[in-house]
Amino acid sequence: MESIRIVEFFKNKSILVTGSTGFLAKIFVEKVLRVQPEVKKLFLLVRAGDATSAHQRVQTEILEKDLFKVLKDKHGDGFRSFVTSKLVPLAGDIVQEDLGIHDSDLRRNLWKEVEVVVNVAATTNFDERYDVALGINVLGAKHILEFAKRCVRLEMLLHVSTAYVAGEQSGLILEKKFLMGETLEGGSYLDIEAELSLADKKKRDLRAEDATEEAEKLAMKELGINRAKLFGWPNTYVFTKAMGEMLLGHSRGDLPMVILRPTIITSVQSDPLPGWVEGTRTIDSVLIGYAKGKITCFFGDLDIIMDVVPGDMVVNAMMATMAAHSKQQAEFTYHIGSSVRNPVTYATLEHCGFRYFLANPRVGRDGSVMPTKRLSFIKSMVLFRVFMTLRYKLPLEVMHLVNLLSCGRLARGYNELNRKYKFMMYLVDLYKPYVYFDGRFDDLNMERLRMAMKRDEAEAKMFDFDPKHIDWEDYFSSIHIPGVMKYAFK
Repeated sequence: MESIRIVEFFKNKSILVTGSTGFLAKIFVEKVLRVQPEVKKLFLLVRAGDATSAHQRVQTEILEKDLFKVLKDKHGDGFRSFVTSKLVPLAGDIVQEDLGIHDSDLRRNLWKEVEVVVNVAATTNFDERYDVALGINVLGAKHILEFAKRCVRLEMLLHVSTAYVAGEQSGLILEKKFLMGETLEGGSYLDIEAELSLADKKKRDLRAEDATEEAEKLAMKELGINRAKLFGWPNTYVFTKAMGEMLLGHSRGDLPMVILRPTIITSVQSDPLPGWVEGTRTIDSVLIGYAKGKITCFFGDLDIIMDVVPGDMVVNAMMATMAAHSKQQAEFTYHIGSSVRNPVTYATLEHCGFRYFLANPRVGRDGSVMPTKRLSFIKSMVLFRVFMTLRYKLPLEVMHLVNLLSCGRLARGYNELNRKYKFMMYLVDLYKPYVYFDGRFDDLNMERLRMAMKRDEAEAKMFDFDPKHIDWEDYFSSIHIPGVMKYAFK
């Protein structure tokens, strides 16, 4: 692989970014503007009804974030004029053809100008409604590819997927593409058009039956989970992301394309704002629950490796792969994670969290200091279910009996507690595949790219995506956990 000139690649480029108000896209936009101020245009697709609303969303949901402070300080009073000259908000929606861009003149101008398409748009909810997940993660990918094919100057389509399209595989998981219709069950065939029709018919049937909005939502979520498990995936999110990859690979023709599969993405490690995070990432829900005192016991094996990677490293890998494969008429697949090169266990996160809260005690609503106790873990899923039955389910059954004997006086309290118990066990089933995940994501393709970048030390440092450079204890204790408490804790 030849030496890569990443900064030079982005000079005078016109780039279309989908999912631009999301966590990863924000880091990407900021990095491009900071390291290559001579980028021509960044067209930011925003779900909005009109241009005014799109501009407002870009201003409030992107530019006003703390992430852009370094860029603001760099440009000073000229910041607004700089970003105005570079950023072009586009009102649209990837679930629609032509990305929901209704102005035909604008579409034609984009097809003439855009050279790079970066698709970061996705719904990442594990149990998303099946129709919604299909619309964004599958049809969205199809619409983006169709749009990219019409860009006459296109050099690269980068699609951000997830490493967990691998399902619940164990051992070393290779960086290989999906074939159209491939499933994780073996012997079966996944007909994507049939899945789209099935979801549409289910929704029409529910509405014909005058199902309530809540009933429709639950039914569509259940359909997604059931279809995912039928074909070997644990949830709707990774199932539909796999389908999106299949469509892209099958229909791309000779279009240059990179499929980037990150593992669990965490807060920014170093560049530009250590600890910056947005929303509640997968592992952070436990941290926040612990910080609020709502979680005292959890299931899982602390010795299991959790595959995490900071958001800025993912963006660096995005930029490096784009520059490396620009104009190459092939499909390239990359994993970006840490489980092979610099593995870290859940035990490291647990003891870093405990030490952090010992040094920074939590304060309750009444102003009193909450005692810091270690979070209890139950290693076996069987034992965890026994614990939940004894601790919660049996008392609920007793409460139910008392409620019947008292002619329903406890009905409201029982129904509420029972609902919470069932929801908690539903979440346990949803997250179980990741808590006990036993796979390792091979990153040989990414390692070859890292080796090629070593020829230019300055760029290798500027676009570092080597997990070996992460001191996990320092990262969790000094960067990630403080970042979660500052930016995600409500």
